[in-house]
This record gives sequence, C-alpha cells and structure tokens, in this order.
Amino acid sequence: MRFDHDSALGATQTNSCLLYSELISTFCPPTVCGNIAPLLRINGIAGRVSHTSFIRTACWNRGRLLYEDTHLRDAACLRALCEAEAQSIRAYGMRNPICIIPNGVDLPDLVESSALEVESLPFQKFAQGRKVLLYLGRLHPKKNVANLVRAWKQTLDSDAPISNSWILAIAGWGKTAYEQKLQDLAAGPSVVFVGAQFGAEKNACYRACDAFILPSLSEGLPIAVLEAWAHAKPVLMTPECNLPEGFAAGAALQIGTTPEQIAAGLKQLAEMSDDDRRAMGACGRTLVATKFLWPQIGEQMRSVYDWVLGRGPTPQTVRL
Repeated sequence: MRFDHDSALGATQTNSCLLYSELISTFCPPTVCGNIAPLLRINGIAGRVSHTSFIRTACWNRGRLLYEDTHLRDAACLRALCEAEAQSIRAYGMRNPICIIPNGVDLPDLVESSALEVESLPFQKFAQGRKVLLYLGRLHPKKNVANLVRAWKQTLDSDAPISNSWILAIAGWGKTAYEQKLQDLAAGPSVVFVGAQFGAEKNACYRACDAFILPSLSEGLPIAVLEAWAHAKPVLMTPECNLPEGFAAGAALQIGTTPEQIAAGLKQLAEMSDDDRRAMGACGRTLVATKFLWPQIGEQMRSVYDWVLGRGPTPQTVRL
C-alpha cells in the first residue's frame, strides 16, 4: 500500500487521534505470532509498541528481527501506553524519546436502572434478579479466566449465600478447545458464557452488570476496564492491568492472580453495600472523564506530532 505522507501530516492538524487510529490499521510492518503490537512510522514517528512483544524476540527470524529493530531505533519517538511499557522499552535497549499516552474511551450517557428491564441481554434471564459480575474480553490463558472460575467456585463453597445473590457472566471469544475447557471448569448454576459481545450488545452488557473483573496476568492498558469505569461500574483488577491510578482513586479493588487471591477480592466485593459499589463506580467514571477521554488523548498525540515536526515544545508526556 502506498502511503501519502503529505496528506497524512495535513490530517494531524485536524484530527490527530483519527490519524493515529487509521495509520495503525493501514500502515504497519508485518507482525510475528499475531502478538506484536502495530508500529507506526511516519517521518520518524513510531506508534505503540507492546512490552510483551519485546520479550518474545525468540520467535522472530533474523531478517524480520532486523527489520523491526531498525524501524524502532530510527523512530523519532516511541509511544508507550503506560509506565510499565516505557520501562520495558528502555530495558529492550531503546534510547529514543518515549511518549506515555494511554488508550482512550468515550463517556456514554448513563441509563436509569428501570430502563434496563426492557433490554434483551444474554445473561438477563439467567440472572433471575441476581447481581452480575462481568468479565468481557478474549478467552486466552494470559487473561487468567481459569483462575477466576476456580476462585468463583471457591467463594461459593465457602460462602453459599453469594450464589443466591450474584452470577458470573463471561463474555468473550477464543479458541474453541480453550473455551470448552473453561466451560467444563465452570459447570454450575451461577456461571454463564454469553459469547463475544460487540457494539451495542457490548455496551448493554456494561450497563446491566453490577461490577466488572479483569484478573489478567499481563496487559498493556486494558480498554475493557476503561469502558467499565465509563459506565460507572466498580472494578476488580490485578496490578498487571497497569492502571494504578484506579486503585488510588478508589475506583477498583486490587486482586492477585491466584484463585485464593481472586476469591478474597470476590468476597470483598460481595460484602460491600450497594451504595459503596455505586460510589466506587462513580469514582471510575470521574477518573475516565479527567484522564482517558479521546479528545484529551488526541490533544496529547497532537502535541507529540507538533514537537517531532519542530512546531512545538517538548510535551509533558515525553521522556527524553
């Protein structure tokens, strides 16, 4: 595909956020093993690089490693989604400037609980009035859903009343064999698999759930957590989600990655009052509104482009 640098640079003056999104999907070098994050290079500007990608170089062939490495080292600036990614970039040996700019989301209108009753949701009939803890994302070992299911079963065994008041709804997609393994592990009356949810159906899941959980072993910066916060939902997540500001803001409960550690978080969630859970969700929505909205992210990206092109000062997001 031929890339028109002049028209692209003109676009940065009107919509840097859109330009970044479009270039990520249309102008990136080949990837390896399906895990290497897209790389944007235009007039020396590099886009997102994943910390997990760097440490998987063992699976690269020599020619492709040199290709990727040259693009990285020639870039005028590398984008990291979070502090952990920036540290991994440095550990890999890159000495380029790094801008730390997170993902962004939109802030939806909140829907009154009475309006949710008319919505048709995959888990609504199954819930039968019980509260819903939602996991939404890929069904992949690094997401640690298996330990979530084990923790859920431990919690039910130790505190039977929870089974009368909560269900675990797992919305996601993955390899058929792995998904079947999870379903076999989760067999029981309070866990439901609802399949992949996108667009309006995904938003309906966020609106109808009472809390959200992400027990991941590794993340860059998870959009799903930001989306849950945007819908004013309390969140349980691991430190590996790289959103420490969520804990500091009172928007999330910190959980570990083992079944026992996740179970402790589940018990804590169940013991919270409805008001406390709503307050935690409100803190998450406020956090998104102040730090993770697309217009803010777009302006941060614009300032980096302007700086690289010699049109502005060094942005606060840039590490030299």
